Amino acid sequence: MSNGNSPENERPFEDVSGEDRPSVGSALRRARIDAGMTVDDVSTATRVRIAIVHAIEADDFAPCGGDVYARGHIRTLAKAVGLDPAGLVARFDADHGGRPAPTPAAPLFEAERIRPERRGPNWTAAMVAAIVAVVGFVGFTVVKGGDDGGSEASVAEGAQPSAESASPSPTAKPAEPRPEPSDSAIAAAPHDKVTVQVSAAEGRSWISAKDHNGRLLFDGLLQKGDSKTFQDNEKVDLVLGDAGAIQLYVNGKKIDDDFQPGAVERLTYTKGDPQVG
Repeated sequence: MSNGNSPENERPFEDVSGEDRPSVGSALRRARIDAGMTVDDVSTATRVRIAIVHAIEADDFAPCGGDVYARGHIRTLAKAVGLDPAGLVARFDADHGGRPAPTPAAPLFEAERIRPERRGPNWTAAMVAAIVAVVGFVGFTVVKGGDDGGSEASVAEGAQPSAESASPSPTAKPAEPRPEPSDSAIAAAPHDKVTVQVSAAEGRSWISAKDHNGRLLFDGLLQKGDSKTFQDNEKVDLVLGDAGAIQLYVNGKKIDDDFQPGAVERLTYTKGDPQVG
């Protein structure tokens, strides 16, 4: 039994003209029988399904799925049964309108030709834009500088700014110690009331002052140079947080008590001559 795979066993397809020339399917069937092969043998050797082998031998090429597949099956079966595949394929093309015309290559080349080309960045345009931006910035800076100079000149030639706007207000300085009362001030002190003047002459001190009813007249801190004056019909009670920093005038007269720095003193003054209660 011939398996149809050896070239020397292939037999050329008999070129018979006219009605005596067998069809593709008939030629394959006759060659298979002459080779002593069954349809199963051909299907096993070629891996072409049995139903397709039967259909091709009956000249029914529809199960092949198209002319391209039909040509491939014809070549495979021809080699298996020892025939020349080229003659059978040519007969198949003649019976089925010939081979399809090859796709012209011109449209492909045309499509490739009209495809837009990729271009790199336009560095010349970028450099021109950068130069224009730099020139514009320099011109704007020069013009702005000229405007600022004109503004400064107008300020210099115009009205001078006030001292308050030209410089910050100076820090408030502590008031200088008040001078001691004169004889006229002492004479002006009323005799029917008690008048007490407290001055922070040597430094700051906390003080508290109350009238004869215990009503609080003042409770706070006196900075150096500050002074407070208190009056009552009967008496004034004082508490000095730092008696050494305080200078007292009672009823217009200076109190010369030797108060120690940092000492806390509790004092009471009444009408008449100064006296410590």
